[in-house]
Amino acid sequence: MASEKIQTGIRFEEEMLRKITYIAKKNRRSFNAQMEYLAELCIRDYEEAHGEITWNTEE
Repeated sequence: MASEKIQTGIRFEEEMLRKITYIAKKNRRSFNAQMEYLAELCIRDYEEAHGEITWNTEE
């Protein structure tokens, strides 16, 4: 089954990478799953403060 997810690359300082990896393990998530979770929290918090993010699909 093909995934609908888009693969990206991201750079981290070593200390931040180690800490996120540590947190992911404590939460029983993969590093990638932890990053997705953090992104979801960030989007939710932003939208709660500023309203839903929308864009024109024709652009």
